[in-house]
Amino acid sequence: MNKLKRRSDMLSKRNVIIPLIALASLMCCFQLARDLVDVEKNLDYCVTQAGKTLAQINRDSVFPRDIEKDGKRWNFVRKEEWTSGFWPGILWYLYEYTGDAKWKIQADRFTGYLNPLTRRPAVDHDLGFQVFCSFGNGYRLSHDPGYKKAILRSADTLATLFNPKVGTILSWPFMIKKEKWPHNTIADNMMNLELLFWASKNGGSKSLYDIAVKHAETTMKNHFRADYSAYHVVLYDAASGKKIRGITYQGYSDESMWARGQAWTIYGYTVTYRETRDSRFLDFAQKLADVYIKRLPADLIPFWDFDDPEHGLKDASAAAITASALIELSTFVPDRTKAAQYFKLAGQMISELSSRHYQSRDSNSAFLLHTTGNKPANSGLDCSITYADYYYLESLIRLKRLAVNQTIYDYLR
Repeated sequence: MNKLKRRSDMLSKRNVIIPLIALASLMCCFQLARDLVDVEKNLDYCVTQAGKTLAQINRDSVFPRDIEKDGKRWNFVRKEEWTSGFWPGILWYLYEYTGDAKWKIQADRFTGYLNPLTRRPAVDHDLGFQVFCSFGNGYRLSHDPGYKKAILRSADTLATLFNPKVGTILSWPFMIKKEKWPHNTIADNMMNLELLFWASKNGGSKSLYDIAVKHAETTMKNHFRADYSAYHVVLYDAASGKKIRGITYQGYSDESMWARGQAWTIYGYTVTYRETRDSRFLDFAQKLADVYIKRLPADLIPFWDFDDPEHGLKDASAAAITASALIELSTFVPDRTKAAQYFKLAGQMISELSSRHYQSRDSNSAFLLHTTGNKPANSGLDCSITYADYYYLESLIRLKRLAVNQTIYDYLR
């Protein structure tokens, strides 16, 4: 039986408080999203494409990362690369959708390859991506106690990068030597707080929760311009904790709004609200979403940087991340009109990503085309990439959950 067709009373089990007005609004407008997106058709498409990708993997302990523009075959990376957790995460989502044990076998296999990462000292903040997309989804769906232990170990390891004088996690320790940067925190780091929140509620130290909240608070204070657009990187004095300046590393300029960076923050503050129920974070997530939405082009898929005057490259990954975030954010917003607007926009974004303009289809075995990896480094230009595929699949899974009256987030996690 399709696992997503099982109804579950998650609200009563975990005493989850979701604003009922907003939730009722979403149920009223779900038909509109379904009219925009054929969820099962596109999930079946992902199943087919992932099967083609599996057929390309002929070595152990490698992970598909990207496919160059007009290319047919994946570039593979080792477990240490920051994107390694997305492929096993995709496999877990496919198992969740299909209930087919063959996907669980593959998900277990690729998740297992990442186990050494959970036993080494912290290298950078990306441990959250690597572990929570893989082991996190794995534990949610299998309840394997070994997975739980790996998550808890990783949370403790990630916490070692927290500087209490600054109030944030050090994102890129290697940049201290490479670029002579002091303590640095990047927008992407908001995504990895979920690992700490989960661990604090599932056997880990309460301090992990406190670190995540402090990181979110400090980032909220220092990482954003007056219009709520995000800097990619903020540099701090490690001794005093004072903000030095905001810069970019992957965007067009220090003062530009890099699309994927803004998407990470929308998603990250939505998660932070979910885990804290602190209205400051809900309000802030909406402000971040609103500036992003206001500047979108007609097809709702952003250019890689909103301020690049050439407007040549799109970033499907930013669209997929934001769509997934808006689906969840819409369940929390008490203003039913605004909640419905967010939900409708998410559906429109997913619809466009599901069109012939953005789905890979016969071009290659990825799900999506037209992602920009790192334009300043001339890397991953107009390519297919696993994190775009992961969040696209996640957004479809979330719509599927709503269709059977499940909550967006599975609180058994």
